[in-house]
Amino acid sequence: MTTYKWGWGLVLAGVSAALCLLPFDAPAQDQGQSQNLAGDGSLEEVIVTARKRDEAVLDVPVAINVFTAADIEAAGIERPQDFIDLTPNMSLVQTQNQGTSFVTVRGISQARNSEPSVAVLIDGVLMVNPSQFNQELVDIESIQVLKGPQGALYGRNAIGGAIIVNTRRPTDEFESSITAGYESGPGQRLRGSMSGPISDTLKYRVAASYFETDGYIDNAFLGEEADPFRDVSTRVRLLWEPSDEFTADLRLSSSQVDTQALYFNITGSVNDTSLPVRVNNPGVNERDMYGVSLKMDYETGVGTLTSVTSYDTLKEILTGDQFNFLPIEESVLFQFFRSDQAQHQYLDVAAVSQELRFTSPAGKRVRWIAGVYGITTDRFISTGNVFDLGTGMVPQVRRRPLPLFNPQFTFLADAQDNFAWAVFGNVDFDLTSRLEMSLAMRYDRDERENTTETPAEFIPGPLVGIAFPGQVREQTWDEWQPKVTLRYKPSDNSTLYAGFSRGFRSGGFNQTGVGSAGIAGVEDLFDAETADTYELGAKAEFLDRRLSASLNLYHTRAEGSYFFVFDPTTSTQNLGNLERVDYQGVELELKALLATGFEAYLGLGYTDSEIKDSSRAPTDVGNQAPLVSEYSANLGLQYRRPLGEALSMFVRTDLEAIGPTWFYPDNFTERDPVELVNMRLGLEGGAWSATVWAKNLTDEEYNAEWSPGPQFFPNPGYTNNFVFKALPRRWGVDLTYRF
Repeated sequence: MTTYKWGWGLVLAGVSAALCLLPFDAPAQDQGQSQNLAGDGSLEEVIVTARKRDEAVLDVPVAINVFTAADIEAAGIERPQDFIDLTPNMSLVQTQNQGTSFVTVRGISQARNSEPSVAVLIDGVLMVNPSQFNQELVDIESIQVLKGPQGALYGRNAIGGAIIVNTRRPTDEFESSITAGYESGPGQRLRGSMSGPISDTLKYRVAASYFETDGYIDNAFLGEEADPFRDVSTRVRLLWEPSDEFTADLRLSSSQVDTQALYFNITGSVNDTSLPVRVNNPGVNERDMYGVSLKMDYETGVGTLTSVTSYDTLKEILTGDQFNFLPIEESVLFQFFRSDQAQHQYLDVAAVSQELRFTSPAGKRVRWIAGVYGITTDRFISTGNVFDLGTGMVPQVRRRPLPLFNPQFTFLADAQDNFAWAVFGNVDFDLTSRLEMSLAMRYDRDERENTTETPAEFIPGPLVGIAFPGQVREQTWDEWQPKVTLRYKPSDNSTLYAGFSRGFRSGGFNQTGVGSAGIAGVEDLFDAETADTYELGAKAEFLDRRLSASLNLYHTRAEGSYFFVFDPTTSTQNLGNLERVDYQGVELELKALLATGFEAYLGLGYTDSEIKDSSRAPTDVGNQAPLVSEYSANLGLQYRRPLGEALSMFVRTDLEAIGPTWFYPDNFTERDPVELVNMRLGLEGGAWSATVWAKNLTDEEYNAEWSPGPQFFPNPGYTNNFVFKALPRRWGVDLTYRF
């Protein structure tokens, strides 16, 4: 299987190389923004803001993957999954609802209802809710992925790294573009942007995206697709520059998703993709997000004062079938109780955040940043089961349950009022002209209050007398996060660095009273997680900047890593902690300009994880950590060639290999390696372009998610696992015109 899949991809990649030899008469010329080359025939010099300052990526002592505007266009990056697939030692597990996706970086992963494993910033504004992450990337200028703890500069939850997304800035002159596309769902896509001046000091940019598809995964019972999808996203940005010293950047954004969910299959193996989806309820998954932020910069003679204020809201409703996700008369509950069930979940989150920081001027021997951050979050979540009446519609229960047994069967609800604050600072100083030391420190304090909103009649039987309506629980987690880095530049085109950093993310609340339900490794609270990382890195450019290379070695000791468990006896979703997990690994990345217009990229990542201590089960010790893939490999080939004065062509092939992946601490199940091939072929003619694309070209079948199901009837043990199919082959065509 592996040889076949990679053989397919290499044949297609060979097409890229062969095109170099075709006898075109047109001379080499500038390919515009889509070509990632410098004017002197070398690789483009990329400037990043990994340390809150503009620096060449070669000089930054951080493991970083950068996707420029040219990369984003060439690779067809439209959602987070697209750039994560191109990043070694990083993966994204998409689950059965839009608001839940698990990012894993160098083994540091997240789980349902947990804080994220990376900090995500859009135009310098920290994303406050992990349910916001999986969204359309509209009108993006660049994406920077930083690996290793980055809390000192990028805030809470940067335990595994940080993702920095920069949208396109408003322009001094009017410009606009529109993209229309068709894809194999069948579906259609429409994207557009417009930018220009309003006055001498005020500029605007507006971008919007519409995508709708019938879906790709058959529901054999209903005779329709299980995964129709519609997304409408908008972004407005106003940039006011009344003087050389002051800038105000106002952003407004919205996203509405309408799709289906909870079409799991139940099987004994994570590698079993043979079962068709056969739910009798199509399910509903609606997510509405709105956000507004204001970033202000004021330059003084001694530095720049920055204020970042944001307000975000998210509401998501989820309904659908229930275990074992079969038509009513075939379901396991119908066999025993002559009735089936459906389920629902409602999430409502609002957050306000504020950051103030002061940044000293660049170009000095000593450079520093100091700041404070605060965020308040109101969060409500309810989950429950209702009787499946066979009508095909599941009631959209939100803050209050339906009448008990008519049709509500279970209902759990919690409200949280959280306040977190932090102080942080960073100083870089040049010990010599080639040796730099960086010292950073951050202190986070997270104060959380949880109120049980479950009505008395719905308190699960095992928790009666322990949990009660209106019960308030309070807990505070805090941590110091130091970071020390030494950078040495043996020459202008090479960098060596070594460092230590600590990452932190807060704990939280499980359902009140579950600690007494006897769930292995689960208490009423799940604790915070810390990760201490030691790292060695090297970067260099060779052959007149026609070849770049980077190598990173790291070792991480994590305490409190999360795992997820669903308990059917109390109908609760819970998180537990693994007392200690060690991760060590290596990353190697090469990028080369093989010939004029012909680029190649190779990324290799390996992570070895080992559970060192687990109160969940002593037999976990020695196993791999959940959601960790043993290795990842990325190979990309891209070729561009002019066909005349105003016409050029390009072809791009991306191959991705994902190693064995484990999903639970006991390592009961291991997903086999996955190999994926994506390809793009297009023409560019000045103001217009046309692209034909395919994702998962070889139609690899695999399950994107595995979760342990109830260990009871009809068979005990891990025979009732939840698996969620990954998307099959998709193809499409996009047409773009720039005004």
